[in-house]
Amino acid sequence: MASDLERRAREAFVDDDFELALDLYSQAIEVDSTNAALFVERAQTNIKLRNFTDAAGDANKAIELDPSVSKAYLRKGTACMKLGEYQTAKSALEMGLSLAPGDSRFTRLIEECDENITEEENHKQKSTSVISSGVSTNGNLEPKPIVEPPKPKYRHDYYNTPTEVVVTIFTKGVPAEYVKIDFGEQILSVSIDIPGEESYYFQPRLFAKIIPEKCKFQVLSSKIEVRLAKAESIGWTSLEYSSAKPLPQIITQAVKPNKPSYPSSKAKVDWDKLEAQVKKEEKDEKLDGDAALNKLFRSIYGDGDEDMRRAMMKSFVESNGTVLSTSWKDVGSKKVEGSPPDGMELKKWEY
Repeated sequence: MASDLERRAREAFVDDDFELALDLYSQAIEVDSTNAALFVERAQTNIKLRNFTDAAGDANKAIELDPSVSKAYLRKGTACMKLGEYQTAKSALEMGLSLAPGDSRFTRLIEECDENITEEENHKQKSTSVISSGVSTNGNLEPKPIVEPPKPKYRHDYYNTPTEVVVTIFTKGVPAEYVKIDFGEQILSVSIDIPGEESYYFQPRLFAKIIPEKCKFQVLSSKIEVRLAKAESIGWTSLEYSSAKPLPQIITQAVKPNKPSYPSSKAKVDWDKLEAQVKKEEKDEKLDGDAALNKLFRSIYGDGDEDMRRAMMKSFVESNGTVLSTSWKDVGSKKVEGSPPDGMELKKWEY
């Protein structure tokens, strides 16, 4: 079935129907999620659709499944270049070139990366050393007025722990369905697109590398909390990458995870008090429907002992989400059968 979907996806791609090709490749991946070639082809389709963050993610997955596929590095390099990640792109392309020495595409793109990296460095040097000026009506030089960039729609902040960086975007009343967040090797991509309002985009190149598959986020009533899993246990001195960034500090065991450091220019802010207040707001948050039920389940799971957690996980998985038991004694020695609500029938899907 996966091979048939792949064939149809290729045909759609050749016909420039990239949306259909993306859908078919995604279906094929659901059937065969260990096929690196499917992720390589979907990455190329995402590049055509300008979904560059998704393309980089697919390329990373293909490399994880089969590091010997040179095309995976080509897709990653192309996507990262489109995202302005020239250092990351160059590293990927150099690895691909080592696997396919005769492929001139790698050489050409590496040269393009070098040009862009040099251009970025020159631009930064000029920005710090040159003061903009203009000519007045009487011929004298006079400074140009400084135009401040527009303030972002939402404010954000972050703090470090030994294993992760927690980014908080202070939103209020933003529905979760309008929030899209993606993770790359050194990229965080956040978009909030509410109908009738100006779209919000936040896509920083991060201070250091992260582990995309271990990253997660949560949309709450007053904020969006993003947890970035660090690839290395180093202290981030800023959220975004900078060529002039201070050297990262190794986080030792002396650092207490329960006392995260909040970088801020406001030295008088009591961050411990602020953290306690945010936690209280989360605890007191009023939710409805499924959200309230999920919060209750999380609370029970978090406060329970090891046997209770095992019972909840086993009963929920084996019953296809229709039974939730907290007693390991009742479910530990037998398979939990599904128990659908009255008037409904439990069916098993066959692929």
